[in-house]
Amino acid sequence: MLNLHKKVRLELYTARLVGVRRMPGMVHGKRMDGRRMRMDLVRKANRAADKKVSEVRTMLRSAGLRPTRQRLALAEILFAEGNRHISAEGLHEEAMGHRVPVSLATVYNTLHQFTEAGLLREVAVDGSKTYFDTNTEDHHHFFIEGENQVVDIPMSNLRVEDLPEPMPGMEIARVDIIVRLRRKDA
Repeated sequence: MLNLHKKVRLELYTARLVGVRRMPGMVHGKRMDGRRMRMDLVRKANRAADKKVSEVRTMLRSAGLRPTRQRLALAEILFAEGNRHISAEGLHEEAMGHRVPVSLATVYNTLHQFTEAGLLREVAVDGSKTYFDTNTEDHHHFFIEGENQVVDIPMSNLRVEDLPEPMPGMEIARVDIIVRLRRKDA
């Protein structure tokens, strides 16, 4: 409640600064009491959360996945921040931080299901380290050694030429390039 109270005060202060006539907490020009104002803000936040859950549910269904509680929660965490690269361990840590009770095995299984459904792209940096990329478009990656960070390389910055002919009966599905970087010694 303390964070919500601070948010309400900040919204009121900001509204006064920019000269907004209808501020949060005002109904028909009359000020709401604190409890009623908090309930109004909670309702608005719940509506926004419901909309996000609905979008994630639709995305999972269109990918042919059943939107279970755990898949919904993990998908919300994964796709909330736009394009990014994350390991299963990193997502598990974030899920625990959001109080989503899932095991690491469930996180791995869910990430592999999302990858098979085309929602994620798997980036194998080493035989032992795999990241999952929410950007499924064709692109390549920098891997910053020592920091275990994966960064996108835009396609316009790299050309791949003179690929070998695939074996009979095979075709090239895609080419993944990982350019390893390390910090220069100062």
